[in-house]
Amino acid sequence: MSFNVGIGKGYSVKEVIEMCKEITGRDFKVIETGRRSGDPAELYADFSKIRRELDWEPKYDLKEIVQSAWEWHKKRFGS
Repeated sequence: MSFNVGIGKGYSVKEVIEMCKEITGRDFKVIETGRRSGDPAELYADFSKIRRELDWEPKYDLKEIVQSAWEWHKKRFGS
């Protein structure tokens, strides 16, 4: 059995980049280009099956996910 695990909401690459800048307190250069051939306009995980089958609910939003990843990175590699 397989499940999509997500929060049912998608984020744009731009939103993820801005959140990374906010959490890390670092500004970095971003080179914007067009969408690659075949890239979907939207992509997100529908977690209704895992909710139904395993009574699972998403618990973290983008900010918490990026914050957790940043804390892990700082512990592993320093800031």
